[in-house]
Amino acid sequence: MEAKIIQALILIIPLLMAVTLHEVAHGYAAWVFGDPTAKMAGRLSLNPVRHLDPFGSLLLPGLLIFSGSPAIFGYAKPVPVNFRNLRDPKLGTIVVSAAGVAVNLACALAAGLLFQLIAPFAGESTFLLLIARLLYGFCMISVVLAVFNLLPVPPLDGSHILSALLPPGPRQTYERIGSFGILILLVLLMTRSLDFLITAIIRPLVRFFTGG
Repeated sequence: MEAKIIQALILIIPLLMAVTLHEVAHGYAAWVFGDPTAKMAGRLSLNPVRHLDPFGSLLLPGLLIFSGSPAIFGYAKPVPVNFRNLRDPKLGTIVVSAAGVAVNLACALAAGLLFQLIAPFAGESTFLLLIARLLYGFCMISVVLAVFNLLPVPPLDGSHILSALLPPGPRQTYERIGSFGILILLVLLMTRSLDFLITAIIRPLVRFFTGG
């Protein structure tokens, strides 16, 4: 149990950082495209407390960790975006939705490079070992967030991108499943239906960023 708690902390701390940066990226992209809603709501802050979602940021990842799920996933409180304020609603929606994924991949790259610098010396001190584990966790969580958020399951970013690309009729039909999106995602995670993403995309990306 103690090992599980330590593992949870090593994963949840990077998760809070990753989801915070993810949401700030959405808000900043929306601001650049003409929507100041997130900025006016104070959601362009890097303070994780402003973005914390009790279920998505703590309970869901904790449940996945203690259930032995092969992928740890979570989310923050979505930043408010008024897509009607965007100068180019279609392009703006795609860019705003993709911004979080792009930032997560950039963070994974940065964390992976730092991990490669520290890892050879991690055995020399407990502090360096802890930093290396946190960097590896941050890289892994960032990759997981980037890949999973591209899934076309509402309310993930991939669903907004797909919705923006669909014609009006199919878009309305597609958006009706939005209220069931979290339940669908939770079932997919708990039943390991997304294992192919882990083996085919997530693990190779983590190995690439962390130097194997």
